[in-house]
Amino acid sequence: MLRSRVITAVGLALVALAVIYLLPPPGFALAVGAVATLAAWEWARFAGFTKGWQRAAYAAAIPVLGLATLGRPGLHEATLWVGLAAWAVAILLVLSHRSDRTFSGWRWAAALLGLAVLLAAWSAAMTLRMAPNGAHWLVWLFVLVSAVDIGAYFAGTTWGRRKLAPALSPAKTWEGVAGGAVLGILVCGGALAALGLLSVAAGAIIALLIAVSVFGDLLESLLKRQSGVKDSGTLLPGHGGLLDRIDSELAALPVFALLLPLV
Repeated sequence: MLRSRVITAVGLALVALAVIYLLPPPGFALAVGAVATLAAWEWARFAGFTKGWQRAAYAAAIPVLGLATLGRPGLHEATLWVGLAAWAVAILLVLSHRSDRTFSGWRWAAALLGLAVLLAAWSAAMTLRMAPNGAHWLVWLFVLVSAVDIGAYFAGTTWGRRKLAPALSPAKTWEGVAGGAVLGILVCGGALAALGLLSVAAGAIIALLIAVSVFGDLLESLLKRQSGVKDSGTLLPGHGGLLDRIDSELAALPVFALLLPLV
């Protein structure tokens, strides 16, 4: 399992680097849009859409709505703020979850949440890519999220005792969160320090990104619990579905896109 997980992660990293550095902005936008559309296909199951045509229609909404924002800066920025509001709602849902509770109207709430989250991530990726040194910042963000994930995995399996959210994800522990935070700070905080970019604001942004990435992971666990789905899909060996791999990135992207000017 670990071997296939590592191989898949390395392959994805190489593809991501090629997309970020080699594609021109229009090609990058289309590539990220394709990823968001595939993610929507998986998310549709969380919203109770089980038939092929239902999932296809839901997934098709992503490129239709996303392309509608092109050339409209106001709509593009609004998408980021709507996504941020959606994540605020998602965090409240995670914090209020109990194992004996099923949220009323969950199906449509999950459907709307998915559209807001995925469109915001797409807009955020394009915003970051077009920023000064945007390609480097995108890679920095993905390295941060990956470092948190890796640190949490090894710290959790080695020292994990106290459950983080037993009703949602029994395997996640506070020790894992701490290990992920430490590795993320060492790797990405260290990189900023080496470049002379580390500041109080940058440190606060790193801490916030680590926190929201954890909630991104927990939101997917909540979606699985509410919908009775074990994995988002089977696309990626060792990881499961695409959403199983990018859940934390979906949360971190819009936050970083809005806060990057402060770094």
